[in-house]
Amino acid sequence: MIYTTQQLIKILDQELKATWRGERVVLSSHERINNPVIAKALNTDKMNQVFAYQDFRRQIHKYQIQHRVSGLIWRTCTYQGQSISYPELHNQLIAVPGDKEKLIKYKESVLNFWWKMTQDMKFWLSAHRRRPISYDSIQEFIYDVEWAEIDAARTELYLGLCWGNPQEYQYQWAKPDSGCHRIIAAVDQPSSIKV
Repeated sequence: MIYTTQQLIKILDQELKATWRGERVVLSSHERINNPVIAKALNTDKMNQVFAYQDFRRQIHKYQIQHRVSGLIWRTCTYQGQSISYPELHNQLIAVPGDKEKLIKYKESVLNFWWKMTQDMKFWLSAHRRRPISYDSIQEFIYDVEWAEIDAARTELYLGLCWGNPQEYQYQWAKPDSGCHRIIAAVDQPSSIKV
């Protein structure tokens, strides 16, 4: 029997809780930190727990690859009574071959929902919260990205236009190979929520 994505998430969650309770440790954490001064300054008990969980998660990732178990979960975004479901990479799993293609497949449906829900709204690039972005600029981004994701607050809708490695696209250091343009749609001004 091969574990499903949901079963792997549950196993990881159970392992993380066991690690927090101190039931899982790696006694060699001081050997993994190359700087002896830093190793001495850190709480080795906590570091032992961190490394224990990381080691376990790496084993889960190997299992995913070996058995081609997807790292994708389904996310539902609801805004103004309308909903859309689309795939998203779970933050504790990795993408296996075929996962990125599934993300790409849902780009159009996410964008259709975005445009439908943002009529009569204004747009901002989240990196420049006080500088509006035009419809045409968003269209240019859309042509250059591989997949899209969406999230909502009570009065705002957030669009992520993403490309590259699904495990790295959220990190600034991954640019330009991987990344995500975050767009905020609001009726008036965007809130202070960091997207």
